[in-house]
Amino acid sequence: MSVGAAAASALPRPAFGYHNSVDDAIKVGLVGCGGRGTGALMNVIEADSRTQVGALADAFRDRVDITVDALKTEHPDNLKVTDDTIFTGVDCHERLVNADIDVVLLATPPHFRPAQMEAAVRAGKHVFCEKPVAVDVPGARRVLAACEEAESKGLSVVSGLCWRYSGGVNEVIGRIQEGAIGDIRAIETNYLTGTLWYRTPPKGVEWSSMENQLRNWLYFSWLSGDHTAEQHIHSIDKALWLMGDVPPVSCHAMGGRLARTEEKWGNVYDHFATNFEWADGRKAFSQCRQMSGCFNQTDDMVYGTDGIAKILSFSIQNADGEWKYKGPEKGGRMYVNEHIALLKSIRTGAPINNGSYMVNSTLMALMARDAAYTGKKIVWDEYLKSEVVLGPDSYDDADYQPDRVAIPGKNGKRKIW
Repeated sequence: MSVGAAAASALPRPAFGYHNSVDDAIKVGLVGCGGRGTGALMNVIEADSRTQVGALADAFRDRVDITVDALKTEHPDNLKVTDDTIFTGVDCHERLVNADIDVVLLATPPHFRPAQMEAAVRAGKHVFCEKPVAVDVPGARRVLAACEEAESKGLSVVSGLCWRYSGGVNEVIGRIQEGAIGDIRAIETNYLTGTLWYRTPPKGVEWSSMENQLRNWLYFSWLSGDHTAEQHIHSIDKALWLMGDVPPVSCHAMGGRLARTEEKWGNVYDHFATNFEWADGRKAFSQCRQMSGCFNQTDDMVYGTDGIAKILSFSIQNADGEWKYKGPEKGGRMYVNEHIALLKSIRTGAPINNGSYMVNSTLMALMARDAAYTGKKIVWDEYLKSEVVLGPDSYDDADYQPDRVAIPGKNGKRKIW
């Protein structure tokens, strides 16, 4: 599949959502009214002040109300939502995609991404898709197929892997790929950070097991993919990018739970360490951790035959000394840049499609997770054949219990991949 910007730009003008006038307001709808989803709305309005928010959807109405209140405060003139264009329930996306909108922003828990991508593309909408795009291999295959359909329809698909839209990171990686540190020999990529939010019900309210999982989705592998996918994917994606967007041939990993051991933390790990290996023997060493009171580092060190680069430090050291990026922006505007690119593609009729790399980065993250969960070495070509689907048979099962925390080498009857 050719899904790069260059190939996509050769397509005819899209039949779906093309704006003949640069003055037309582009209408967007959001699925997933959490912090990232609301932030994405703010970003797309900053990218183009003419943007209209025409529809909102979330499993829970109180989350929609929070987003509405934020828009009323920050961008009241852009808020065009009515009672008829607010949709709730786990299947809310099925109704939102048929609203009078041009673009769908997907920011729900990743478990729901495949079905939402399929629905949006089927309805002829352009898509902004947060990362990761799935929590299992079958889901990733569904997203890739939806991206292929989007390409055939002339629709744009832009990924939330935001560092691809950072001016500073593009400059550093561009110099590396032009030979600034010679040949890449190895990559060390770290996402060592603190803990995130946890939600509890209001006083006097009880949540079912299912509702608790949906509201605290970060901590359940079937909803988030675990944090090696939900968060560390940014680091993994940069490693894939540095390797020319060619996936590794295998990986082995380890991880576990040392700090988040209580039942409230679901079944995810709090640390991972993964070794990815490419066909030519080069490796990427990937570490992530979510713990309080520990050493933190989020950066990517690239070791070459003629120097060293630090991607998020925006620096390169070689025989000529140290070079540092001094451009107008490093990473701060990347969240806006991705929407600038998306809206421009719609207005000019030159669609872009990030489908290939966003799916491969997701698969790398899931492969790392399952290598740690099982204690096995996983081979890319074999992993892509997996038919294991994570999650319940029905979201109506209020008492649904997730899988137990994975113990490497002792997964019993539970099949991971």
